[in-house]
Amino acid sequence: MKVSERVSKLRELMVKNSVDIYMVPTADYHNSEYVGEHFKGRAFITGFTGSAGTALVLKDEAGLWTDGRYFLQAGNQLQGSGVELFKMGEPGVPSINEFIEDKLQEGGVLAFDGRSVSFGDGVELQKIVSDKKGKIIYNVDLVDEVWKDRPSMSEEPIFYLDEKYSGESSASKIERVRNEMKKHNADAHVITTLDDTGWLLNIRGRDVEYFPLILCYSIVYNDKVALYINESKISDEIKSKLVADGVEIKPYNDIYEDVKKLNGTVLVDPDRLNYAMYMNIPDNVKIAEAMNPTILMKAIKNETEIKNIYQAHIKDGVAHTKFIYWLKKLVKDGKISEETEMSASDKLEELRAAQGDFICPSFEPICGYGEHGAIVHYSSSEETNVHLGTGTLFLTDTGANYMQGSTDITRTTALGEIPQFMKDDYTTVLQSNLRLAKAKFLYGCIGMNLDILARQPFWDRGLNYNHGTGHGIGYLGNIHEPPTGFRWQFRKHEVMPFEAGMIVTDEPGVYIAGSHGIRLENELLTKKGIENEYGQFMEFEAITYVPFDFDAINVDMLTESDKFELNTYHKKVYELISPHLDEEERAWLKEATREV
Repeated sequence: MKVSERVSKLRELMVKNSVDIYMVPTADYHNSEYVGEHFKGRAFITGFTGSAGTALVLKDEAGLWTDGRYFLQAGNQLQGSGVELFKMGEPGVPSINEFIEDKLQEGGVLAFDGRSVSFGDGVELQKIVSDKKGKIIYNVDLVDEVWKDRPSMSEEPIFYLDEKYSGESSASKIERVRNEMKKHNADAHVITTLDDTGWLLNIRGRDVEYFPLILCYSIVYNDKVALYINESKISDEIKSKLVADGVEIKPYNDIYEDVKKLNGTVLVDPDRLNYAMYMNIPDNVKIAEAMNPTILMKAIKNETEIKNIYQAHIKDGVAHTKFIYWLKKLVKDGKISEETEMSASDKLEELRAAQGDFICPSFEPICGYGEHGAIVHYSSSEETNVHLGTGTLFLTDTGANYMQGSTDITRTTALGEIPQFMKDDYTTVLQSNLRLAKAKFLYGCIGMNLDILARQPFWDRGLNYNHGTGHGIGYLGNIHEPPTGFRWQFRKHEVMPFEAGMIVTDEPGVYIAGSHGIRLENELLTKKGIENEYGQFMEFEAITYVPFDFDAINVDMLTESDKFELNTYHKKVYELISPHLDEEERAWLKEATREV
């Protein structure tokens, strides 16, 4: 069926169920960033395949809300579908809730699959509908009735992270969570997010696209932990480890009945508990709302994790350096046109896999040649794949999951000689990256305090980029991990101060539609600096080890401080990566990391 036909079928079901507005978010039942094929209902019903967005279908109109990363992609994919693009955050564009409030008639009905909507969002929608004297139906999945060949849920086996990777036993983590529960006088803590349960129990899997996570829920009690999962995915060896830590294994869907039996006080995270789960909690239960304790715990990496992450980045640095050398050699030999965006992406994954302990990419590869680089989260496909050439830039934003940790890196490579304006743009992005990385700041700062360090080179030129400057990174979890990040506008899930052990990305960019895109991304490890009468100072260490491209730099734009930072960084790249290269690659890297 065409998208328009799918929407039409959905509308027929809406009429049958007396629904006025049907909402389809991009979500599984766990508020995951990426979802398995079974949960891609929004992509199915709209045709927009980006990783973030929400669709609203009414009887005579339909809309898709997504953020600045996807404006160009969504605009292209929605053409002819009858689904209108609503650019979130743009002037004059209503939010999803504002749209619903405006369009829902008195006594109207809003419906959605409550397992795919967060508790917090559901409560806000509840208020809007209540004010209209309307009704919410949260126990229907109408998309499922349209989607006749819907893929089944994953049944991949799970694996266990030994302490040589996790750095802490599951028993220790559970005890830490219970100590936090005591602060809320909680008798139980319901966890629905996959990375939180995975971190807590040191288990991982392959149920979610790109992230090594498992479809499961958990409830932490004072005397046990209930793990809700397809038991057939657990080996006897792992089962014995879990049972030894006081974990009771129960069927995946049983949690919806078990929460009906809760009593006393229950700790829940309103941004992460789904609405259907919330509605199943008995009215006599006291709900303590707070961020999952595991969020901050897992964001602060321990010494073992940090040691492993260094090794993961050396592996990734070797792979990506070899990749850039390969591109440059193809240009030199006049063979670059033999490759495409997708074949180059495959080559990079092949180089990563050769490093050992490789699990999978850590997110959907973004490999954009020329004007495709201006689409912030572009994903090449058979329909858009183009051959590479010379005279422009090739942006690759990619990452890997190794047993030693997860990586996220962006490099933009000049393929042959590029115009001066592209060099100027590249240099602005480079200055932004370097200046944020060298920040020294007092403990207590959050990303909003520091984002100006990255934006200033852009704003000085009257430029900007329509995304955050950086995000936290999980250890074999979510590649975008709260509760820290860099951005100049307030976002409630990024208000925690930087703590030693947190890892965050530094990824400014410039995007010129129809021409080129440039993004340069390193990961930064937060560390303690000096402590004196003014307090504890903090600083960052760049832990991504891949050269920036001299062929794209306008050296005249660099300040002496910029040059010092670039030289220092490139010296470290050469020291760590060169021993793992062959003679020709090493000679190239020596030149690629020469001093300015």
